[in-house]
Amino acid sequence: MISVTKLLCDSENYGDSLRYNQGSRGQAHGAVAGQGPVVVWNSTRTCNLKCIHCYSSSESKKYEGELSTEEALRFIDSLAEFKTPVLLFSGGEPLLREDLLTLASYARSKGIRPTISTNGTLLTPELTASLKSIGVGYIGISLDGIGANNDRFRGRSGAFENALAGIRNCIAIDQRVGLRFTINRHNYGELNAIFDLIEKENIPRVCFYHLVYAGRGSKMVEEDITRGEARTALDLIVERTLDFHRRGLNKEILTVDNHADGVYIYLKVKKENPALADNILKLLSLNGGNRTGIAIGAVDWYGNVHPDQFTQNHTFGNVRERKFGDIWTDISQPVLAGLKNRKPLLKGRCAACRWLEVCNGNFRARAEAVTGDFWESDPACYLTDEEIGLS
Repeated sequence: MISVTKLLCDSENYGDSLRYNQGSRGQAHGAVAGQGPVVVWNSTRTCNLKCIHCYSSSESKKYEGELSTEEALRFIDSLAEFKTPVLLFSGGEPLLREDLLTLASYARSKGIRPTISTNGTLLTPELTASLKSIGVGYIGISLDGIGANNDRFRGRSGAFENALAGIRNCIAIDQRVGLRFTINRHNYGELNAIFDLIEKENIPRVCFYHLVYAGRGSKMVEEDITRGEARTALDLIVERTLDFHRRGLNKEILTVDNHADGVYIYLKVKKENPALADNILKLLSLNGGNRTGIAIGAVDWYGNVHPDQFTQNHTFGNVRERKFGDIWTDISQPVLAGLKNRKPLLKGRCAACRWLEVCNGNFRARAEAVTGDFWESDPACYLTDEEIGLS
């Protein structure tokens, strides 16, 4: 995750303390020194929508064998013991778990910041107020287009308006909220409209996700944007971020799942503002690039531990059988061990890239989805050979 506002405007937001910290670089098992990773828990696979790019291939049905309330509480205890800073309740649709309020409140009581990733359609005023009252730190709501385009992706008419109502319910009571937007060929042209929406609705945060080829999304490789379009998208994101900043609009703008973005922003700024570029490079160096298997981990609805929520084909253990921290620090598992020290294993352009220290090989799930080799180059890197030092 790259904070465009931090790089360009030196903003200060909660996540920056985990991403750009003197204690973040060089860690093997956590976000910063003395802490565990941010954990994404796919707390249920059930969902009220059927999104065409869903990495968990969720549907509106009950899935047997998900962690019970008691098992989930023990899991949260193990996260607290491992000093996990943030627990992201995801899905499926996490708001469909009847015990969500109990579990999120318990996480807060154990010193873990509970956050929620939701499609937003179920966020009534009453539920939103309950989530705020127990101390939910942030709610991320997914929109993948404006109006009918979002509804097509989400598989249900009215999903956009229902999600927008959920956003407004959060803003009305000062519950911190933001958008999650996955860029692809079919919504690439609506980036400006998303920026207009967050200004009009006074939404404080937006995360622009690059498409990861997993779950139902594994069939969308051909639906991803081109390298040229990725560069144009970043140009627009940079331009609109700086425009917000110049006008005194406090918005947190991030991109997710493609660390080529950080290098691209650095090279772009270096041409016009070398001093700012030097600070950007310093921040990127502190972060160290993709930290899947290090600073971010995932647990699915059955309790299986994965490198991240998009890489569920690699499992390291199950929290029903072992504590999360014991699994996360067990480097007898070759993929987990490799992620913690991946540079010698990388191949192709990634292995030869001059920016390896600030990118760390980008996203392994995409490389494996396209090539069949977990350590091959990430096909979504849009930097030129000249920019990465191959020419």
